[in-house]
Amino acid sequence: MGFSLNTYPITYRANFSDGKWSSEYLEKPHKTPEEEAAMSDSDLAKLQDSRNCYDDMPLVSYSSQYGLSCFEGLKALPQKDGGLAIFRPDKNASRFYRSMEGLCMPPFPEQYFLEACIETVKRNARLGFYPHYNSDWKKDSFMTADSVYIRPFTMSEGGVGVNLSSKPWVYVINTPVSSYFSSDNSDALVSDRVRATPNGTGWIKAASNYVISALAKSEALNAGYMECVFLDAVHHKYIEEGSSCNIFFYLKSGELVTPELGDTILPGITRASIIELAHDKDIKTSERQISIDEVMEEAKECFVSGTAAGATPITSLTYHGKKAVFNNGDVGEFSADIRDTIKGIQYGTLPDTKGWMTKVI
Repeated sequence: MGFSLNTYPITYRANFSDGKWSSEYLEKPHKTPEEEAAMSDSDLAKLQDSRNCYDDMPLVSYSSQYGLSCFEGLKALPQKDGGLAIFRPDKNASRFYRSMEGLCMPPFPEQYFLEACIETVKRNARLGFYPHYNSDWKKDSFMTADSVYIRPFTMSEGGVGVNLSSKPWVYVINTPVSSYFSSDNSDALVSDRVRATPNGTGWIKAASNYVISALAKSEALNAGYMECVFLDAVHHKYIEEGSSCNIFFYLKSGELVTPELGDTILPGITRASIIELAHDKDIKTSERQISIDEVMEEAKECFVSGTAAGATPITSLTYHGKKAVFNNGDVGEFSADIRDTIKGIQYGTLPDTKGWMTKVI
């Protein structure tokens, strides 16, 4: 199960009006998890649909008409000791703040963001809506493990003309999630599409950014690939991102390279964590431009990173009909080590020496 619209019953909602934020927790229709599991598919679908409806929200808005919205994605992960903990939520809080500023909205205070994320997970867990740790997850390095996906996002006030939002809403919902990528395919295709342009919104986690990503990802899937990769908009030769994730290359020289941040690349929290872990492992790590030609000739391992992706290995990259195969088509030693380290910290099987995990229950 990847992403699911089976939202949990407790939702957080805040609104900016008269110069201040007001907030509330909403309890949407639900039964117990056991009762819901016993429902027919049609009845369960109706119940789940009702949790995704808000009759008091405007249909016509700057969000629905023009994509003026931003969002975050983070996870509460079942711990080996039986609890739940969120991975680096303070970093998501600060990025959400910057995204709203970048879209000229009144920014949501970081402390409010943290409290809302923690409390929605906690309240849903009290109702029984959360996954429990399963030791079998270690068999595939937690790549198909369950977690609670936390989705904070903005919605604008009503409006039909092209305009900015001065009275945004902020929602925080929870849903179940497990693996994001298919486990039987780890090939990637370089897209001819352009994800972001200089002086645009590529550095913001803006809803509108993901239209191109969805189109390119669909084209890659239809062509038999797991993922797509974007090149830069100006030179059309430098690697930027995957469809919804940052990307790393471990070169034959022993250097780990990821594209440097700029206004066309999203500053990923998992990306920053991997860079820090690589430094700890005494790996030469560079944030710099890397061309598709350098990748095709010099990369021996590749992986993508993100909240959904974790650190997912890519075993080949195809560009204009030419295919580069990394590590003979197997997961590389370094990629596996980084993946296992990140997942181990997140699920509590490795010590959290950096204080990255925020305990919920």
